[in-house]
Amino acid sequence: MSAARPGLRRLRSAAGSGGSPTQGRPGVPRRSRRRKSPAIAYEAGQGEGAEPRRARWEPPHWREQLQRIRDMRSSRDAPVDEMGVQTCYDSSAPPEVMRYQVLLALMLSSQTKDQVTSAAMLRLRRRGLSVDSVLQMDDETLGQIIYPVGFWRNKVKYIKQTTAILKQKYGGDIPSTVEELVQLPGVGPKMAHLAMHIAWDSVAGIGVPAPPKVWALPPQLWTPTCTGSPTGSSG
Repeated sequence: MSAARPGLRRLRSAAGSGGSPTQGRPGVPRRSRRRKSPAIAYEAGQGEGAEPRRARWEPPHWREQLQRIRDMRSSRDAPVDEMGVQTCYDSSAPPEVMRYQVLLALMLSSQTKDQVTSAAMLRLRRRGLSVDSVLQMDDETLGQIIYPVGFWRNKVKYIKQTTAILKQKYGGDIPSTVEELVQLPGVGPKMAHLAMHIAWDSVAGIGVPAPPKVWALPPQLWTPTCTGSPTGSSG
């Protein structure tokens, strides 16, 4: 029998060793027969070992309380509707004066009933309430005008300090951001958000009632889950 040709010997050798004709050839990639496992993605809270999704917590009786509030506020006849800060400024004044009066009314309203704040603002406006008029007013006169608002002595100090800052830094206007408003003496976050809404017509947040006003809610809103005592401060 004649000797096998060299090319045939290489093919037989490759077949006998379980390889392929392309095995060992430079430049020819080797194919993998292993299948890739598909990637598994889980939604938040539903992976392996995750706890079952819990029902969202809701305050007890909140729907009933919300409906009661809507029923009670439907007539819009509370003191805040007729004498709140949004009614205490002179709408015919120049814009910067109007905004200053809004801020001043908010500063006076802290720990003070709406009726008292409204009366104090009316007395101030009769004297031509503006940045310049307050700066020219001595502390004793200012105190006599705003009395009996809550903490009126402290408010005299804060009003004079804030008014001086507004004159020097803002040209007699008030800041247009919450961050700048809360830097003024006697101005807290709630006042700043309300000033943005009333003076600048910009909703930057919400102002919630201070605890004394919350606890003054009428009995129709109370449920067995409402307990506590009226404490806290405004700002």
